[in-house]
Amino acid sequence: MNAIKTVFLLVLLSGLFLVLGYAVGGQVGLIVAFVFSLGMNFFSYWFSDKLALKMAGASEVTPDQEPHLHGIVDEVAAMAGMPKPKVYVIQNDAPNAFATGRNAKHAAVAATTGIMRILDDRELTAVLGHELGHIRNRDILVSAIVATIASAIMFIAFIGRWSLLFGFGRSRNGNGMIQLVAMLAMIILAPLAATMIRMAVSRQREYGADETGAQITHTPLALASALEKLETYSQARPMNVNPAVSHLFIVNPLRRARPQNEEEGGDMMMGFFGSDTFSTHPPIRKRVERLNEIARKMGSFS
Repeated sequence: MNAIKTVFLLVLLSGLFLVLGYAVGGQVGLIVAFVFSLGMNFFSYWFSDKLALKMAGASEVTPDQEPHLHGIVDEVAAMAGMPKPKVYVIQNDAPNAFATGRNAKHAAVAATTGIMRILDDRELTAVLGHELGHIRNRDILVSAIVATIASAIMFIAFIGRWSLLFGFGRSRNGNGMIQLVAMLAMIILAPLAATMIRMAVSRQREYGADETGAQITHTPLALASALEKLETYSQARPMNVNPAVSHLFIVNPLRRARPQNEEEGGDMMMGFFGSDTFSTHPPIRKRVERLNEIARKMGSFS
């Protein structure tokens, strides 16, 4: 079901890209935007993993440097029947982890020093199972494609704003005002819609990695326990990390403690669209509920 939702969102995002490109520049605009997105896709596919690791401040470690972490990664990779990814450590007290790489043969997992300190072996194994779930599901590639299309939409909207400013694209017939208003609405709303779709894809991929990770390690309740711990600690100790890579982490590294009265009020836009609409991660409560349901179906009590 998560895969079906992701495909639907990708189709929707691609359709939005095509419509906006044609609205701003006709066939020429569509071709230019398509070439632009292909170039970005090429860069994302080959270099996004190295860039993400650098932006997160991750350093590769050897088995001699981190024997315990390497041992757990070895174990989880064997359970998943996948090649062992490269292992990285982030020197940060905030507990978190992420995976990156274009495929199973070119993958890496990164864990903070904080997560290795607060989780027990079962929980850390479950978290790394989640991360290998991302790799197995090719989520890194999906995220790169989504980010590329969304960026192309932003680019087209930017060009569209300048074209309107200098009077390009305005029709001389009687429908000129209607076309102008429609184009202006697309330029304003398309980037917002693209952002919402991108966030929705990210949330679905987290649900999918939770499920795949639970199937790999057979410990959905250990993953649920780890997520609850990570949520508590991440609110008290957010990471100083570039927001561009925040969606990769197992829990949102930028999250701050939620005000007690947020449920009663809060930001107007968030209240209108829903509190999760602009979040890259699903609520921990919902993830735990799903993991508990997976445990019941698996007959797993660990």
